[in-house]
Amino acid sequence: MICKFGEQLSISCSELQELVYEVLESAGDVKRVLLLPPDHTRLNSMAGPITAMAYEKLTGAGVEVDIMPTLGTHNPMTEAQLRMMFGDSVPLDAFTVHDWRNGIVRKGVVSGDMLSELSEGKVDYTVGVEVSTMLYGDYDLILSIGQVVPHEVVGMANYTKNIVVGAGGSDIINKSHFLGAVAGIEDILGQTDTPVRRLFNHAVDTYLSDLPITYILTVMEQDYDTREMNMRGFYAGDDVSVFEEACKLARAVNITLLDREPKKVVVYLDPHEFQSTWLGNKSVYRTRMAIADDGDLIVLAPALKEFGEDPTIDRLIRKYGYCGTPATLKAVEENEELRSNLGAAAHLIHGSSEGRFRITYCPGENGVTLDEVCSVGFNAVPYAEMAERYNPDTLKDGFNTLPDGEEVFYISNPALGLWAFKDKFKE
Repeated sequence: MICKFGEQLSISCSELQELVYEVLESAGDVKRVLLLPPDHTRLNSMAGPITAMAYEKLTGAGVEVDIMPTLGTHNPMTEAQLRMMFGDSVPLDAFTVHDWRNGIVRKGVVSGDMLSELSEGKVDYTVGVEVSTMLYGDYDLILSIGQVVPHEVVGMANYTKNIVVGAGGSDIINKSHFLGAVAGIEDILGQTDTPVRRLFNHAVDTYLSDLPITYILTVMEQDYDTREMNMRGFYAGDDVSVFEEACKLARAVNITLLDREPKKVVVYLDPHEFQSTWLGNKSVYRTRMAIADDGDLIVLAPALKEFGEDPTIDRLIRKYGYCGTPATLKAVEENEELRSNLGAAAHLIHGSSEGRFRITYCPGENGVTLDEVCSVGFNAVPYAEMAERYNPDTLKDGFNTLPDGEEVFYISNPALGLWAFKDKFKE
C-alpha cells in the first residue's frame, strides 16, 4: 500500500503528484492504461487533478491512455464540466462516455441465496455482475480513482463501488440500491461493512479478479472557516485494506456527531454539482439522522432542473414521488416498470423523510417549477425568497442564530460528510 494520511494533514499538490507518480512507477512497464475517475458530482475528491497528473505522466512516457468517468446513472459530462473537473491539459478525445444500459458485459451472477442472506430475507433475487466493456479493452493497468466519504447506499463510497456501479450495468446498479434501501439507510450510512459493500466486494473478487485494478482513494475534509478543501489522506493499492484504512480516516473527519437535534436544517446545493433531486437528495440522506422529529429541512437548490438524470428514472420519480417506504414497496409490487428499475424505487425510499420531518425544496427560476416539486411529495418555495432569509453567503456551517432569534443548522455541501445526532449513529 502507498499511503499518506493524518487528521490534521493537508497534502499539497506537489506531494500529491509525487504520490501519484509513485503509484504509476510501482505498476511497472505498462503499454495501455484505463483511468476510471468519478464525474463532476465528485468535484471535491481531487480525482480530477489526479487523473490529469496520471494522464500527463503516462502519455509522456508513450503509454496509451483512455479515461472513462464512472457516471453510473448520471448524465454524460459536458465539455465545460470536463474542463472544470480535469483541467485543460487532457484532450477531449481521451474521454469515453459510460453507457450503463447498453455498453456493458455480464461476467457472472450472484445467487438469490446470497442476496437473501445479505438482506436477512427481505429480497432473494439474483444479481447480474455487469460492467462496461471498456474494462475488457486489454489494459495493463486500470486505475480506479475516487473519494471515500459516507454514502447512503453502500455505507462508505468508492473502492469496488466505483467498478460495479460507477462503471457498472443496470442490473447490479438497480438491485444493489434496492438492497440498501430494504436494509435500512440509517443502519448503512457511514458504516464500512454493510450488506451492499459485501455484495460489491464479492462481485469484484469473484467475477472480476482477472482485471488489473489498482485503487487510488482520497479522504477530503472542508475547512468550514475558509471553505477550502484539504486532502487528509491518500491511499493506493489493490486489496480491501486500502479501503478499510481510508474508511478509518473518513469516519474520523467526515462524520459530525451532534449533541442535540436541530429543529431546522438548511442545506445549500452548489449549482456546479447539484442539478437534480437524484443528486440533491444527499441533503436528505446525510442529515436525516440529525433532524429532530417534526423538524424542517430547507434545500436551497438554485440550479435544480430535473428529478432523475436518466429520462426513465426522471419519469418514474415524477409518477410515483417521494411517498415513503410502504407506498413505494406497494408500488413496486403492483407495477412492473418500477420492479424493472429498482434503483429508482430505492431512491424514492431514501428521499422520503417517512413523515418524520418536512422537506422544502427551493428551486431557481429557470428549472423545475414549484408545482413540479410539490407533485413529487416535497414542499416548495422560490429560491430567491428563501435565500433572502437563509443567505448562503452569510451563514456559517453549523448552528446559526438569526437576528430574530431563530436557530438553524447550516450545511454548505451535503456531499462532504454525514451529520447525525450522536444517540442515533451506530459507532
